[in-house]
Parts: sequence; structure tokens; C-alpha cells
Amino acid sequence: MSDPDKNWPRLEPIKTGIDGRCPRCGVGHLFAGFLALARACDHCGLSFDFADPADGPAFFVICFGCVPAVTFALMLEIWLSPPLLVQLLVNGPVLLLFCLAPLRQLKGWLVCSQFYFKAGEGRIGKPWRPYGPDGPVVMPRK
Repeated sequence: MSDPDKNWPRLEPIKTGIDGRCPRCGVGHLFAGFLALARACDHCGLSFDFADPADGPAFFVICFGCVPAVTFALMLEIWLSPPLLVQLLVNGPVLLLFCLAPLRQLKGWLVCSQFYFKAGEGRIGKPWRPYGPDGPVVMPRK
């Protein structure tokens, strides 16, 4: 393990995330399985407890992966009108390719972006009046 107090260079999330590398050192592995995050970096020891990509990777895959795959399936039906078995044998792998292939890279990019930009839960730093000067005061937590 490397020294955790070392000054680490700021690595671009797009480079480390797509490669599935640690956002701090760029060497250790981010994933323990296909989509399962490791508990910590095996090189620098960074805990990945901060990581919460939620549904972000699935959203991007639906928006940018499924649309071309479904368009391909519809065009195949319109142009050739193949039997159902041909549709399943051709469009099944196309859908899997367009949906599963980018999922790991997108999840890695989002996790590395959370580390890079220090994303976290919002906090109120001083008393706040959301409804104007005569409204109730929201006090920060201590």
C-alpha cells in the first residue's frame, strides 16, 4: 500500500473512470466484478464508500444506447420484415451490445467524477430564509 498522506495528482475522471482505475492514484482497480465496486483501492487504499452513482449509468445507457438499438430493430422490421426468430437472433445481441458494453465505463466515469469534484450532500452554512425576510429561518446543522 502507498502512503495515504501523500499529495496525489488530480487525475481526469474520464481517463481513470473508463479504464476502471482508482480516481486518486490511477493504478488500483475500481471494480471487484463487472459492475460491483471494490471496497477500496488495492494500490493506495482509498475507500470507495463515497461512491454512489445511483441510476446515472443506466440513464445514460437508456438515452444513448437503447435509442440506436431500438431504431435498428425498427428499421430492420420496416425494410426486411424478417420472421420473429430472426428478429430475436439479430436484435437480442444488438441490444445487449448497445446496453451492456458502455455500462461499466459509464459507472466508472461517474464514480471518478464524484471523487474529482468532491460531490456530496448539500449543507447549509449559515441561517437561511427560503421564503424571504419575513419567512421562517432554516438553521444549519451543527
